[in-house]
Amino acid sequence: MNLLEALAAVEEPQIGRSLGELAFLGDVNETGKTVELLLPVTNWPNIAALRTRIAEVWPGSEVVVRAMNEEQRLELRNRLRSYMAAEPGPGLHEHESSPAISDKRSATRVLGISSGKGGVGKSTVSVNLAIALAQIGKRVGILDADVYGFSLPKMLDAPTDPIVLGDTVIPTLVHGVRCLSMGYFVDDDQPVIWRGPMLHKAIEQLLTEAWWDNLDFLLIDMPPGTGDVALTLSEVIPRIEMYVVTTPQPAAQRVAQRSAFAAKKLKLAVRGVIENMSYFVGDDGKRYEIFGSGGGEQLSADLGTPLLGQIPLEMDVREGGDTGKPTTVAHPESAAAQAFVALATRIASQGPARVYRQELRLN
Repeated sequence: MNLLEALAAVEEPQIGRSLGELAFLGDVNETGKTVELLLPVTNWPNIAALRTRIAEVWPGSEVVVRAMNEEQRLELRNRLRSYMAAEPGPGLHEHESSPAISDKRSATRVLGISSGKGGVGKSTVSVNLAIALAQIGKRVGILDADVYGFSLPKMLDAPTDPIVLGDTVIPTLVHGVRCLSMGYFVDDDQPVIWRGPMLHKAIEQLLTEAWWDNLDFLLIDMPPGTGDVALTLSEVIPRIEMYVVTTPQPAAQRVAQRSAFAAKKLKLAVRGVIENMSYFVGDDGKRYEIFGSGGGEQLSADLGTPLLGQIPLEMDVREGGDTGKPTTVAHPESAAAQAFVALATRIASQGPARVYRQELRLN
């Protein structure tokens, strides 16, 4: 392999494709030892990591970054859209493209993280579960579908925002997880005031017009309750798997039950229950059930689905959500982080839900 081929084979960390595939490699001056990169924007995410990878291939070389013009950006957009196509586009092999997330042939497992009401830590569970899945070797994305109450950008504290290429969005990449949220496109204190049809269109676009690539899992942090988002997801991705987050007290369990029953009415598979803030271990080593006990077990029994995890109440979990340093990253040795890894392992081992199609029924 010559130098040009070796440089073209370098993988760009944000998109996960080679410089050659993306047409990111410009002029290579072997005499002056310079490598020109053509990037959509000069402040491209993970540029430092890309420079390091190039230096490993060609030690002592200098990387020069130049921004693409509009025509080159459009070509990149078209290339990404062809990779996202359900069928391979011209010049693409089968392994180079993947069905869109909404396509029934997609191998991506879509996990809806839901709750009956707010305040149970659903977003905290979503973020840490996504990171835990990435930590066990899965390709993971997370969509903040709580359009009116988005919180993921602050909880993940990604160093860069998503990149917009026309009608295609490249999700931000942080802690090994691709993330999209309405919070990246409006100010933090700006309310989103939409009617149902606008909400439906926004969720559909974030799912189908973003560069999620070949994910193993896409987690959807759903708003609490049984409103428009659940209806939209049942139409756009009918194979979505629902996981219900509750806290131990009976009152929370009864409210969470409504969310699960709504999912079942929409013909969505309810795969399991996650009990958050299950207990607190004090400095004396004793286990205190601050919010009561038994809610997760009761909900699991009522739904006929397994109780997949009981996440302990820890200060680090709450602080991680406020500071943008999730406990699975900042304190991987903690009991809560280990509980999230165990939860991720159980969900991965479940395998995808079976989807029964009416047209296949025998009379």
